[in-house]
Amino acid sequence: MPSNSSTDTTGRPFSTLASARQDGPTAPGFGRRKNGFCPKPIATTSSALSRDIVSAFEGNSNLFWAKRFGKKFIGMNDLWVKHCGVSHTGSLKDLGMTVLVSQVNRLRKMNIPLVGVGCASTGDTSAALSAYCAAANIPSIVFLPANKISMAQLVQPIANGAFVLSINTDFDGCMKLIRQITIEFPIYLANSLNSLRLEGQKTAAIEILQQFDWEVPDWVIVPGGNLGNIYAFYKGFKMCQELGLVARIPRLVCAQAHNANPLFQYYKLGWREFKAAKANTTYASAIQIGDPVSIDRAVFEVKNSDGIAEEATEDELMDAMALADSTGMFICPHTGVALSALMKLRRSGIIGAAERTVVVSTAYGLKFTQAKIDYHSGEIKEMACRYLNPPVTVKANFGSEMDELKKFLSRSR
Repeated sequence: MPSNSSTDTTGRPFSTLASARQDGPTAPGFGRRKNGFCPKPIATTSSALSRDIVSAFEGNSNLFWAKRFGKKFIGMNDLWVKHCGVSHTGSLKDLGMTVLVSQVNRLRKMNIPLVGVGCASTGDTSAALSAYCAAANIPSIVFLPANKISMAQLVQPIANGAFVLSINTDFDGCMKLIRQITIEFPIYLANSLNSLRLEGQKTAAIEILQQFDWEVPDWVIVPGGNLGNIYAFYKGFKMCQELGLVARIPRLVCAQAHNANPLFQYYKLGWREFKAAKANTTYASAIQIGDPVSIDRAVFEVKNSDGIAEEATEDELMDAMALADSTGMFICPHTGVALSALMKLRRSGIIGAAERTVVVSTAYGLKFTQAKIDYHSGEIKEMACRYLNPPVTVKANFGSEMDELKKFLSRSR
C-alpha cells in the first residue's frame, strides 16, 4: 500500500495521524511540539519487542480525524475515519488479496497444479484479485452479478485481464456457482471463506492500534456484507490482546444496509434463528448480500467483543454519505452505512459523546460517482435526498450570475 507519511522539522517521518490540526485531540502517544506532532518513543516494556515487530506491518492508510462531521452532526470530538480504500485498487480487499495471491504464487512455484484463482464479487474483491494476479502472472476468474456493481468496479478486473463472467443472478448466486466450480477445477477460491484473506485484512486493525500508540479506541464500526471484514478486524484486535500489546479490544459494530441485513435481523432476534434472505437492491452494492458465508464468524465476533449490529435505510446511508462529503470527505455508500449506524447509536446514547470511535471506510469514493450523481440530481424515486447540491444552470451574463451568487451568499450566512 502507498505510504502517506510526512516528515517533521528534523526530517524524521511521522504518521498521517500527525496531520491533525493543533486544536484537535492529541492522539495517545503523540506529544505536542512547536511545529507539529511527533511520536513518543515506545517505552521499554515486556511488549516492546512485539510492538516493534507488529509495527513493521503498518500499511499507513490514513487515520483521519473527522472533526467537522463529528462536531457538527453528532456532537463528538473524538471521531476518526480509517481510510482503507486509499490503496492500490481502492478498497480494503487489497490487504487480504495480496496475502492470498502471494501464497498461490508460492504454491504454483512448488508445482501445485493450480490453473488460476477465482472469486464471486460485488466489485472490490474482483478488482483486488485481478490486479494482484496480473502482477504475479496468474490467471484470474471473476463471477459478477450482472448490472449490480458500479461501472468503475466492473472496469477494474476487465482492465487487469481477468476472465469475467457477468451472470444473471445476485452475489449469493455467484458465490454458489464459484464454490461449485472450484470443486471441479483446480482453481483456488479467493473469497473470504479463505482464511488467508482474513490474515491480510486483520492488519487494518493492528494498524489502528499502532496509530493510536497502542491505546484502544472504544468503538470500531465496520460495514458488513459477506461478513469476513468484521471478523478480520476482531482477529487483529484479539491477536494484539493475546500478545500483550493491549489489555482489551474495542467494541465492534457491524453496520448493514436495511435492504441486505441478515446479521442485523439475527441480532434483533437474540440469535435465536438465522434466516438467509434474498438481498434487495441497495446503493451500498458491495454489501448487497443476503446469505453471508462468514455469518458464524461474525456472530462469534459480535458476541465476544460485546458488539452490536445496526442497519441503515437507503435514505439514511445516502444522507450520511452526503453529509460526510460536505465536510471534506468523499466516501463510498458503504461508509455511509457505517456513519449512519454511528448517528443512530449516538442518538440512542449507546455511544457516548466522549468515546473514541473509529469508522472504517472500505472503498474509495470515486468508485461510486454514479450513486452520488443520482443523489444530487434529486431524481431518486422515493428518496428525499435532503442534502442534495445540484449545479445551478445560469445564462452567460453578469447579471444572472450575480443574482444566483446573492441567493447563495444569503443562504450561507
